[in-house]
Amino acid sequence: MKRRNFARRPGCSVEATLDLIDGKWKGVILYHLQSGTQRFGELRRRMPGITQRMLTKQLRALEEDKLVIRKVYAEVPPRVEYCLSELGESLKPVIDILKAWGESHQQRLSCAPPPVVVRKPKRAA
Repeated sequence: MKRRNFARRPGCSVEATLDLIDGKWKGVILYHLQSGTQRFGELRRRMPGITQRMLTKQLRALEEDKLVIRKVYAEVPPRVEYCLSELGESLKPVIDILKAWGESHQQRLSCAPPPVVVRKPKRAA
């Protein structure tokens, strides 16, 4: 992915950070990799809403940005594992704060499950 030049723009550090973790899935992938090295299939199971193609694309972008390390083992069938790089590890506090904020504001977020309404049964008259 081509990155923009933020060198001479106000707010460039925030824009640069958001540019690295943009989109629906990169932050989620980084969150799941915080628990340690994982294979492609493990990540896919943890994110049932992502397609194989999108997961591949996002992992490649994270690898290109040096946030994720991809390790291929010379086995049959081939085994590929992903883990956070040192740079990716440095994003842990950011991801943790995003998670905490989401949890504390979940009721207001559109992705939150709707509140359960309990109705009292009507009494027979």
